[in-house]
Amino acid sequence: MKRCSNCVIPETHETILFDDQGVCGICNQHQLKQEKIDWVSKEKDLVTLLDQYRGKYDYDCIIPFSGGKDSTYTVYKLVKDYNVKPLVVSYDHHFYRPNLLRNVDRVIRELGVDFIKFRTNWDIVKKTMREAFIRKGDFCWHCHSGVFAYPMQIAVKFNIPLILWGEPSAEYTSYYSYDDVEEVNEKRFNMWVNLGITAEDMAGMIGVDVRDLQCFKYPSQKELRSIKYRSVCLGSYIPWDVKKQSQLIQDELGWEGDDVEGVPSGYRYEKIECMMQGVRDYIKYIKRGYARVSHLVSLDIRNHRLNRDEAQKLVDDYEGNRPESLDLFLKMIDMDENEFVEIAMGHAISPHQHDPQSVIHGEKLYDQDSWDWKDLDN
Repeated sequence: MKRCSNCVIPETHETILFDDQGVCGICNQHQLKQEKIDWVSKEKDLVTLLDQYRGKYDYDCIIPFSGGKDSTYTVYKLVKDYNVKPLVVSYDHHFYRPNLLRNVDRVIRELGVDFIKFRTNWDIVKKTMREAFIRKGDFCWHCHSGVFAYPMQIAVKFNIPLILWGEPSAEYTSYYSYDDVEEVNEKRFNMWVNLGITAEDMAGMIGVDVRDLQCFKYPSQKELRSIKYRSVCLGSYIPWDVKKQSQLIQDELGWEGDDVEGVPSGYRYEKIECMMQGVRDYIKYIKRGYARVSHLVSLDIRNHRLNRDEAQKLVDDYEGNRPESLDLFLKMIDMDENEFVEIAMGHAISPHQHDPQSVIHGEKLYDQDSWDWKDLDN
């Protein structure tokens, strides 16, 4: 399987393209980010944007928030450096881990911001997880859709036209370029966020009233135009560096990292939000032959913190292990492991071919026994 000659991202990555030297488009994006973008001018544009909305509504903006590294830094940066009054909005996907919840409380109190959190019906979530996994090889439809649609609904309901997200997708994929300000809009939502499945589609697939999936519906263009909305990424205006930013929020806010299945200890800031992150990465490995470690070490290569050989060793040591949390996931969606592997392999991206016989079992997370899912054993 071909990998980028600079980082270790393989040809099965979405949006992947290689240049004549075998360098992937994401590495080229980062070179553009580091060498060609006028970040001083970009920040001036950010200040101009904030001033257009500051003090004219009940809140200056909405900041979608999980409590993870990127959204925490976004709230910190906008409040501390730009004196923004935000409404912080969280879609709760049901899988927040205990340490993450403590981080959320700590950050919200420390920064003194107003906060809304919404969690939808668990029975509905289970049905969408199973259906999306079978159809798309990705059980996170409810999370993707809720995270991006629900804050937009709040923007409409509360007449808060400016929505500021964290990192741009240009940091991780080639859907968009650092040359542009990335608009987080319905086009982007339908292009890759919701897996090509609308709330109306999903309602029909799982046999429920579309009202049960209301939080996953993107507001209409008429509604959004009525508030004259802008929905953009902070990372389109200031250079994004997760490692430096994670250290900053630890120092300034007491934010704490965590162990994550299949992730080396040097990356304890990454994806600490979700109990099912190990399962998500395992599915990605079955489908594409790589997982989160390839993504993390590739970022470090691009930021000149790691050489390619060191990066590849971490990939070889950590990727592809069966997560202990898979047992819990299979109970949630009422599926046995053979069926799970067969479905995941059915979504494999050529030329990767998964070998189930080579899989090693990973270790249980220290906090897994405290996850509040005991009712699944009944």
